[in-house]
Amino acid sequence: MPKSQKTEPEQKVIAVEATQRNSVATRMRILYAAEAEFADHGFDGVSVRQIALHADVPVALINYHFGSKEGLYRAIFEMRAPMIIDQRIAGLRLAEMEPERDRKVEMIVKAVLVPNLHMRSTEKNSSYARILAREVSDPKSHHRKVVAEFFDPIAYKVIEALQQAMPDRTIEEINWGYQAMLGVMVYTMADTGRISRLSGGRCDPEDELTTATHLVALMKAALLYSHVPKAQT
Repeated sequence: MPKSQKTEPEQKVIAVEATQRNSVATRMRILYAAEAEFADHGFDGVSVRQIALHADVPVALINYHFGSKEGLYRAIFEMRAPMIIDQRIAGLRLAEMEPERDRKVEMIVKAVLVPNLHMRSTEKNSSYARILAREVSDPKSHHRKVVAEFFDPIAYKVIEALQQAMPDRTIEEINWGYQAMLGVMVYTMADTGRISRLSGGRCDPEDELTTATHLVALMKAALLYSHVPKAQT
């Protein structure tokens, strides 16, 4: 048998590997198409048929790979969320080693804001940044439970880190501070263009470094100096 000629078992292996590669490529094409559609229209504004048209695949393939629209939506979070979570955990670990309070709080704020701002400014991840902004602010999101599943565990770690950095603050102050950080982050990721319009173009959210510098400074000050006095009894 010539060396270039494959045996029947070898040909079967090659065929299986080719099928697997095609399957992975199709799955990723569906995920990227779904990201773009969900980012532009939200979960409720997109049908499986729209995603299939965007990905140029039959609807049946979406059901085959993901089971449902909900399964596809969750798969996007499974693909993208670890990038944010891992960076946030790394930032919190660095903050834990910082002895000085003000600097520690600043590092915690950076751990929360910077991964999301970086994702928003990265072309391949910008759609997911907008999906996350929509999901966090959608009143119906609790039914899908993706925020609770993927991000609540790291949220508790951030809250704990803030408590350790500012032990004189109440749990209410810490939680409202964290809520304020999320609000700033989500509105910035939503990319409405309003700050550019109001500032006459002087404030550009596309400038990741400048945006991060301003938001981190503002949230650091808010956390450190917005102490709510206890009500008099």
